[in-house]
Amino acid sequence: MGLGNIISRRLKVFAIALIIYVDYKAVQRRVQWAKGSKKNTIWEKTHERNARRVLNLMIELEGLWVKLGQYLSTRADVLPEAYISVLKQLQDSLPPRSLKEVCRTIEKELGKSMKDLFSGFVHTPLATASIAQVHRATMQDGREVVVKVQHDGVKEIILEDLKNAKSIVDWIAWAEPQYDFNPMIDEWCKEAPKELDFNHEAENTRTVARNLSQSNSSDPNSVHVMIPEVILSTEKVLILEYMDGIRLNDNESLGAHGVDKQKLVEEITRAYAHQIYIDGFFNGDPHPGNFLVSKVPPHYPILLDFGLTKSISSSMKQALAKMFLASAEGDLVALLAAFSQMGLKLRVDMPQQALEIAKIFFRNSTPAKEATENIKALQDQRERNMKALREKTKLNEKEAQRFNPVDAFPGDAIIFTRVLNLLRGLSSTLNVRIVYLEIMRPFAESTLQGTMMMHEPASSSQWIYDSPIHSDVEARLRKLLHDIGTDKILGIQVCAYKDGKVIIDTAAGRLGKYDPRPIQPDSLFPVFSVTKGITAGLVHWLVDKKKLRFEETIANIWPNFGNNKKDLIQVNHVLNHTSGLHNAMGDVMKDDPLLMCDWEESLNRISKSTPDTEPGSLQLYHYLSFGWLCGGIIEHASGKKFQQVLEEAIIHPLNIEGEMYIGIPPGIESRLATLTVDMDDIEKVMQQRQNADIPANLTRSDLAQIVAGVPVVFNTLNIRRAIIPAANGHCSARALARYYAALGAAGQIPPPHSSNSKPSLGSHVHIPKLPSITISKKKKATNNTTSAQKANSKGYTLVSSNTNKHEHDDSDNDIQRKVTRIFENQTIHDAFMGTGDFSGLIYPDGKFGLGFRRYRNTDGNLLTSFGHSGLGGSTGFCDVENNFAMAVTVNKMSLGGVTRSVVQLVCAELGIPLPDEFSSSGDKGPDMQLTLGSS
Repeated sequence: MGLGNIISRRLKVFAIALIIYVDYKAVQRRVQWAKGSKKNTIWEKTHERNARRVLNLMIELEGLWVKLGQYLSTRADVLPEAYISVLKQLQDSLPPRSLKEVCRTIEKELGKSMKDLFSGFVHTPLATASIAQVHRATMQDGREVVVKVQHDGVKEIILEDLKNAKSIVDWIAWAEPQYDFNPMIDEWCKEAPKELDFNHEAENTRTVARNLSQSNSSDPNSVHVMIPEVILSTEKVLILEYMDGIRLNDNESLGAHGVDKQKLVEEITRAYAHQIYIDGFFNGDPHPGNFLVSKVPPHYPILLDFGLTKSISSSMKQALAKMFLASAEGDLVALLAAFSQMGLKLRVDMPQQALEIAKIFFRNSTPAKEATENIKALQDQRERNMKALREKTKLNEKEAQRFNPVDAFPGDAIIFTRVLNLLRGLSSTLNVRIVYLEIMRPFAESTLQGTMMMHEPASSSQWIYDSPIHSDVEARLRKLLHDIGTDKILGIQVCAYKDGKVIIDTAAGRLGKYDPRPIQPDSLFPVFSVTKGITAGLVHWLVDKKKLRFEETIANIWPNFGNNKKDLIQVNHVLNHTSGLHNAMGDVMKDDPLLMCDWEESLNRISKSTPDTEPGSLQLYHYLSFGWLCGGIIEHASGKKFQQVLEEAIIHPLNIEGEMYIGIPPGIESRLATLTVDMDDIEKVMQQRQNADIPANLTRSDLAQIVAGVPVVFNTLNIRRAIIPAANGHCSARALARYYAALGAAGQIPPPHSSNSKPSLGSHVHIPKLPSITISKKKKATNNTTSAQKANSKGYTLVSSNTNKHEHDDSDNDIQRKVTRIFENQTIHDAFMGTGDFSGLIYPDGKFGLGFRRYRNTDGNLLTSFGHSGLGGSTGFCDVENNFAMAVTVNKMSLGGVTRSVVQLVCAELGIPLPDEFSSSGDKGPDMQLTLGSS
């Protein structure tokens, strides 16, 4: 292609683009003064006029523009009817190339004359497309074939057209930033040149045929399609088996042969679901011209043209499957985790809007006759999202239109969405309705389940995360986990400190029932009432800092609290579960369970509650009220927000950033373990012995239903992000074990966590920051990041625990090096356990000290160990006398059998007295009673 032709093509493309843009802008202003049918008429004429301009340009230029036109002609679900009817002509053959050119290319590529190659060659092409021309022929051995021959010089044309298309997209993004198609055109520029090598297409054809033919007919995910056999290929010539079929746009022939269009498109959709989710290798160009329908019943679809075929990694395949299932189930956590896994980054935290957009990708297809209503529905959805965006970002309407909420869009996902759009356009063209969520779901589920089977202990050592073994005890622990296996373990972390050093840091299993990614040391588990031990630590920290006293009445700290007979309730009563408020907010929670997601309202409601018993008279477990009572105390005593105190008191001094939260921030969803229930164990709940600590308004049947329903509730994004200091902590076992190691050493911060544990503990930014909200300008943006913004790589400012301000500035690391203790009181263990000087502050011989479960040995004697377990099996505790701390986190909720086995083994190996909580016969705390079957 000469320079003159290049310049000519470029000028024609930009001239038409500019004319169309100006035309639409002018009409946009004109219709403001039109009404009703006149307005519709103006738009219809405008669409018709510009569709003709586009068609004439594409026919003249051919090359890439024809492929673009073919794609647009299938989008009856979103484009005006004028474009569909006009551009549909591009699905038919283009003007053919000369027979002389075709024969010259064949002979040059194959090194033989036409007579030597074929006994017959039909001069009139079957079809002429943008890249090649197809002729029917007969080989010398009698085989009927089709010969696909690349147009002479088309490679240079396509590459030049890609440059022009890229320039136009850049210009549109500059003029109308809400229409930024750069990610799509970038991916197309990468993939389109592959179509120019027919050897590549031949191998793709063989691969797809092999993948789809391997499905067993008894397999519900088997597909029934036909793909022509590859006979011979070179870079510019491809010879395939001839298959006699009907074109999809030949409605008369489809009707005459009795083809069921609904079943046809459903089977095509199933074939693509198989390619995407099962094989991870799919045709990225499913426009109507790339399909035929067999004339012989049962009229299987014939798949053609595998030039643009995409291979995706196992991780991307899993992410796409998770995105599909998350959209189907409305699971915001899984959706955000899928986005993270596939590399899709957002600039704004709007998960509900992200879900709605994802659902658009998988929405039912609509017949072409419903295109107008469909376009209007999509426009209404877009306007709602824009309104939500303006409210979230505080941008004005013009700024919001220029704001792109997507920071990075992975190329693999672009081809995936293009395939979905083409399939939707295909169904619209054939006037059928396809329910993608039903048809594609079994394939997405099969992908995740199949991947999980590959990680069973019997077949893969990777079931236990590949990390160094710290001790012989850890080696025996890993064998135990392997022996227990996946029947009882979905995902688990175990970490233990002895004498200030890490002796166990093991992770095994997977993140969720439908999330095959491995559990890693930094994975985050919901730990339920284990959270109470963390929250209690904050109250002790404030007492240690002289901000609070145990004997102080709460009303003295929290003035609004002293009503409804609560004026005598003290801080120690709450920590010891003797405040009488064990049932507080129970009725409210029944009427509106999601109220617990509203932190301020929960504090307001708890302050208005009325106790059931006199303070200090009975020890009755405060399941949820413990968290709100302690949270209100913490905020009023400190004058700071709950999470700020958590970071200042525990997170930053212990260097466990990113691995302990009470209410997760946006941006960490990809590390969250998903809860499920061991249903065999749930059956045993009904058979448990009576428990006086269970609130009076709950029956045994209620408990069984609650336990079964807990994962559903606590897996939701709203609950995970809420501040519920009694129940929704998220942490890793190594962060929890380090916390208890510090408590066991009277607040002395242990040495840095094992360097063998990867990623390093504390290496995560605690509160991830979304990309900055920058508004696209019609000029090159400048970097306005201030030195102050750059200064803090950890994403937080450490608040001094001293009442006096620092006289000089220190870096965060300097401050952390100076902090060697989180408590100054050397006998703080007595406060945790309610012994010694603090014995008068607790209920006599009760299970709890001040905020922590007090453990005894199997003989009933009080040990120097304390901690807190949670519903389902997670736990954290320490033994002061033996300088030992341990944590176990699990995501398959059970009766605690796995946790007991783990703790029993480790304690036996180290010669440490076994706390009664983890024995088969000893006394259990309330959470372990809910999770312990009959012995």
